[in-house]
Amino acid sequence: MASIRDQLETHLRRFEELERQMTDPAVQADGAKFSTIAREHGSLAKVATKYRRFKSLVDEVAELKQMSEKGSPEERELAEAELPEARRKREDLWTELLDMTVGGEDANRSRCVMEIRAGTGGEEAALFAHDLFQMYKHHAEKKGWKVEIMEASPTDRGGFSKVTLGFQGEGVYRELRYEGGTHRVQRVPETEAKGRVHTSAATVAVLPEPEDVEIDLKQDDYRLDKFCASGPGGQHVNKTESAVRLTHYKTGIVVSMQDEKSQHKNLSKALRILKSRLYDHYQQEEQKKRAAERKTMVGSGDRSDKIRTYNFPDNRLTDHRIGFTIYKLDQIIGGDFQPVTDALIEHDRNELRDQMGVLE
Repeated sequence: MASIRDQLETHLRRFEELERQMTDPAVQADGAKFSTIAREHGSLAKVATKYRRFKSLVDEVAELKQMSEKGSPEERELAEAELPEARRKREDLWTELLDMTVGGEDANRSRCVMEIRAGTGGEEAALFAHDLFQMYKHHAEKKGWKVEIMEASPTDRGGFSKVTLGFQGEGVYRELRYEGGTHRVQRVPETEAKGRVHTSAATVAVLPEPEDVEIDLKQDDYRLDKFCASGPGGQHVNKTESAVRLTHYKTGIVVSMQDEKSQHKNLSKALRILKSRLYDHYQQEEQKKRAAERKTMVGSGDRSDKIRTYNFPDNRLTDHRIGFTIYKLDQIIGGDFQPVTDALIEHDRNELRDQMGVLE
């Protein structure tokens, strides 16, 4: 319970800091900065205001307890009458906060970046990466989220060796964060003449997209290289240096972007991805200081390092982390992904409830 309270305290401090910044005349005069701060403030508002109300109820319960033990007869009678209702409200609010906290410190972020890469399995893995891309894209459309293709490396047969997506919408990171890891597929490839089932894999990484005020990235922090785009999608700009590569000096993180005709648009997308990777890098460092070593989301891309299996012959999906199996793979691949997400969130919610204990 202490770790959850610490997390909520951090959210509230940040929310109140942003409230102060929004009243600063210098910030108000800077439209772009004010907009960025207001967006982050809005994303924290729901949980921060609820937690502030919870703290008020905690104080109210403590005062009523003290009054029931040490007050005058009239005060004790009043306190004992009001205490059960105050406790009920406090516990109901705590349950709501617990549900909102599922997903970690970044649970309430409304933007994230997803990177899907073909792993073991050659062209079949690239086709599976494309299927995952379509699954997440259709799921986002059902949820009313905005989805943007930030970078794509298609293969000759219609697959992807890599595709990077940007998502925006309420609860987007809270749900998609569970997708990080290696996804294994078992099916008969279209090119398989003898009808044998093949196994291949794709990896997924999901990174919260930070606000500009959270990652102070200056031009001196990275090297910008400009070059001519090449390969699929790059032919139209081979004569101009529209592609960019960013190399962050301190961490060595490299981001390349060439999908857009405009160098300016490529640079803008590359900076967004770089900031997301930097934010994730620093978050991992902090978690290593506080807890046991954190496993990387992407994994090795090998079929043995899996979080989920998609078995097409049996129309079965199995999430190995929680032992969840559902025989509706055709619907899930089509974008009806919510049952899987709900099962993962419910598992985490129950884990948190066990850790929470009982409020006094």
